[in-house]
Amino acid sequence: MKVLVTGANGQLGWDMILELKKRGYEPVATDILDSYEQDCEYIKLDITDEKAVHKAIADVAPDAVVHCAAWTAVDAAEDEENKPKVYAINVLGTKHIAEACRENDCKMIYISTDYVFSGEGTEPWEPDCEDFAPLNYYGATKLEGEFAVKKALEKYYIVRTSWVFGSHGNNFVKTMLRLSETHSDVRVVNDQIGTPTYTPDLARLLVDMCETDKYGIYHATNEGGYISWADFAEKIFKLAGKDTKVIPVTTEEYGGSKAKRPRNSRMIKTKLLINNFTYLRELSDSLCNYYETIGIQR
Repeated sequence: MKVLVTGANGQLGWDMILELKKRGYEPVATDILDSYEQDCEYIKLDITDEKAVHKAIADVAPDAVVHCAAWTAVDAAEDEENKPKVYAINVLGTKHIAEACRENDCKMIYISTDYVFSGEGTEPWEPDCEDFAPLNYYGATKLEGEFAVKKALEKYYIVRTSWVFGSHGNNFVKTMLRLSETHSDVRVVNDQIGTPTYTPDLARLLVDMCETDKYGIYHATNEGGYISWADFAEKIFKLAGKDTKVIPVTTEEYGGSKAKRPRNSRMIKTKLLINNFTYLRELSDSLCNYYETIGIQR
């Protein structure tokens, strides 16, 4: 199986390439960079360039495209000068890829987000719920990306995830560990509730999906129950053997964000089991694996 991965230098894209190679498949990495560090075929690709996208997918002729590339700087997306670029990447780029997949009769996996919902209430979001109300521009463009995929294709997976962390790139876990080296305590929001996602675990699921035709919309995060960012920080410090104290604060008390964040990022994942996919690991196990990967002695 040949799989083209966009955003291959991002957290998830990096682990997608590793997982595909581990299973003996043929990955083709694409990104905006001039070169790529992993040992596989690489194509420099600007997904906002429609002709380049169509040519790349036609030339590669993949069995599947896993679309990880996105503008993910949530606060920066609110700046008026950035909005055209955010739209070009998250909406038009996704549209180009979806239409190229249709033309070349290959399946597509689109990575989406809990940010497509309003984040209100306490009830978990169903994958097929259409009560959309993004709170920020990033979420709005990711939702338009979903619409573009559904309009162009029948052979698609939309996989919504949240609070992503992996060994390649920056994330909340790395930030907390870095702060623990210089701070005895940290203030962390305790009224935004959801579940983190470890990218190697998600990559395994996405490759599983590539092997099937069980198309549709799914939610995928690690197991272990719904937690707040403050709960997550406490787990990070505890499992890393750090003494840093977490001071829980409300979103209003924390302040400092241009973009509104959803307070309810709970997502229902049972559709995975219904379609014979395996849930991602329990969060504590994934964190321990992550620490081993980045060389933290616990």
